[in-house]
Amino acid sequence: MSYQFQEELVTEVLDDVMHPKNLMVFNDDFNTFEHVIETLIKVCRHSTLQAEQCAHIIHNRGKCSVKKGSMAQLKPMKEAICDAGIDAKVL
Repeated sequence: MSYQFQEELVTEVLDDVMHPKNLMVFNDDFNTFEHVIETLIKVCRHSTLQAEQCAHIIHNRGKCSVKKGSMAQLKPMKEAICDAGIDAKVL
């Protein structure tokens, strides 16, 4: 492993630890509460109550941070949520 690669890897890990990312889910006019709740339970491993609360925040505020973590942790979750037809981004 080159020194530059090691330095980039350490910088990336430190950035993830010091500045965790947010998995944001956005409101739309076509997904049901039930679908959003089921997706959050399946993908993010939320409890039913947590998923319901997030769904209400998404509906009322237009978006909700449903999970915090590193880009490596959140990117597959974002892709699974988007595959379910729900708009999500890692910010």
